[in-house]
Amino acid sequence: MTIFVRLISEKDKFAGLVSACKSIRLSEQNDNVFEVETGSFKKIPGAPFAYWVAPIIHSAFQSFPAMQSEGTARVCSTNPLNADFRFIRLWWEPEQEKVKADWRPWAKGGAFSAYYYDIHTVINWSNSRHTYLGFTGTANRPLERPASVQYFFRPGLTWPRRTSGLSFRVMPRGCIFADKGPAIFVDDDSTESLLAISSIANSTVFKLLVETQLARTELAQSFEVGLIQQTPLPKLDIKSTKRLSSLAWRAWSIKNRNDSIEETSHAYILPKALRSRLGDFDPESADVEYKALQEQIDDIVFELYGFSEADRAEVRSGPMAKIIEGVAPIDVPDEDADDIVQIPINQTDGLLSWAVGVAFGRFDWRLARAGSAPPPEPEPFDEFPSKSPAMLLEKAESFHSNIGFMVDDLGHPHDLAKVVEEVLVRVEASVPLEVRSWITHKFFSFHLNRYSKSKRKAPIYWQLATASGTFSVWLYGPAVTKDTFFRLQQDVLQLKITSEERALADLLQSSREPSSRERQEIESQERLLEELKQLADEVKRVAPLWDPNLDDGTVLTMAPLWRMVGHHKPWQKELRARWDELQSGKHDWSHQAMHLWPERVVPKCAEDRSLAIAHELEDVFWFESECGKWAKRGVPTRTVSEIVRERTSDAVKAALTELLEAPEPAATGSRARRKA
Repeated sequence: MTIFVRLISEKDKFAGLVSACKSIRLSEQNDNVFEVETGSFKKIPGAPFAYWVAPIIHSAFQSFPAMQSEGTARVCSTNPLNADFRFIRLWWEPEQEKVKADWRPWAKGGAFSAYYYDIHTVINWSNSRHTYLGFTGTANRPLERPASVQYFFRPGLTWPRRTSGLSFRVMPRGCIFADKGPAIFVDDDSTESLLAISSIANSTVFKLLVETQLARTELAQSFEVGLIQQTPLPKLDIKSTKRLSSLAWRAWSIKNRNDSIEETSHAYILPKALRSRLGDFDPESADVEYKALQEQIDDIVFELYGFSEADRAEVRSGPMAKIIEGVAPIDVPDEDADDIVQIPINQTDGLLSWAVGVAFGRFDWRLARAGSAPPPEPEPFDEFPSKSPAMLLEKAESFHSNIGFMVDDLGHPHDLAKVVEEVLVRVEASVPLEVRSWITHKFFSFHLNRYSKSKRKAPIYWQLATASGTFSVWLYGPAVTKDTFFRLQQDVLQLKITSEERALADLLQSSREPSSRERQEIESQERLLEELKQLADEVKRVAPLWDPNLDDGTVLTMAPLWRMVGHHKPWQKELRARWDELQSGKHDWSHQAMHLWPERVVPKCAEDRSLAIAHELEDVFWFESECGKWAKRGVPTRTVSEIVRERTSDAVKAALTELLEAPEPAATGSRARRKA
């Protein structure tokens, strides 16, 4: 036998060591002292230095088959993309009608969440090529088809590979799993079997078996595929399967319902301030029930693994409890986390944000009416919908006539603040004071934060404003068209400038010898008019070249608009950086790059098959040999110059030149200028 002393959790190591040595000398009990036969380490895969575990843990590895063994489950991963910015979007970025057809949910890991997790990323999938659109492999794996592609789109379980706490959750049908979000499958895709396995995998025992293999001493660890594959799984009879499946389904349902107040979730129904109107929402009671469910699951799984009452007490309150305590999940992102755990939002902010969505025709206000029934809950493995239950159906009447944009302008028929107030009155919700001030000064920052995940920023409401932010136009991203900026010129800015010119003339006419206060009013009106004309000039520059394709992602689509978002400096910095990258050729896979610089992008398609695929020029420049390998054509089916001419617009090139040569937009209170 060998004696081990564990001092990892001790703040005073020296005092802890002295105490341990004394206990050993006097044969006294000490939770930091372990006497172990070192040969027992070999009973655990990898022979980890896990001296602190009880004999029942060693026994589990000897008594039960591994997770991935004959007749149990299949655990697998796939290869990384190495180009997430190009291939990945948040699910609300592409056009909605394309989300199910071309863009598939992509399980990318994420924060700790057992049983349920809303997968917010999607990837563009080519059915004809059985791979991601434009993907031709990586330097380390030059194969077009991803590893484990035969398991894509099947229902399963997934977990974040690297996180501060291990958690397994449902992965619905129709999903693709990622390198950082491996998956578990069963042969018959049985809902009962998968949910039963999720109960076991989220149990205290299973986590302890996993962590034992790691001999874990750090908070964050990689829960690799091989680790999960070799973790023992008890045999399940019909009764145990049904019981564990039922408990997991209920746990999933609780979390799905709690997620129904999150605006960016597939489960979103209403904001928290209104959600209880549907009569099925009580998060406090749900949390109590969830904890009770997990205790029931733990009791069943303890029994399946053969843990006696003494073994359970050892896990819950003995020396091993300290080890488990040290690996409990915490809600902070680690270096590989793919999203940021967000602080719960203020109820008023959530309510106003929902009302903005109703105003733009995104959300259906009728769900908030008294007496409305909650939408039916999906089953755990149902495919994700292209719209959340909160969203307005295709042919349903919207609250306000939707023209794709609104303004922050008192008295205008499409004044956003006024329509938001009307929405709140209609649903009999209290109207907060200063709605206009909130929309003008706070909403975009709030919205940008809520619609940023997985290192992507993807707002759907775009605020374009004068330099001082005193006048704003709000665009609804999914509704923008090629004509949007021409309409803004004619229907909004020209009329606004004419109106403010009349107001200035009236001030000058009525104040031939103006007082100090009147001079301030005149100067303020002159500044507003100057800023409006500057904004109109920016809109005029962009209008001829504006041709949005939401498949490029929000930031690349909005990049040419960086000059119009000076009121929000961090967002302007982001858009300008992407605009500079577009100019440099970094994103030549994008529709934006081909639209603006075909003379640069088309020749690249002749050298880079990935770009050729992205721009539907693969057959022009490339061919597949009889042995299945792709090669560059000796003579393209069409010339580069012919394609460049076809894809070049003189009007677009002229507008682009003017935009690139335009002086730096003046900052608030400054006329400093330099070349863009």
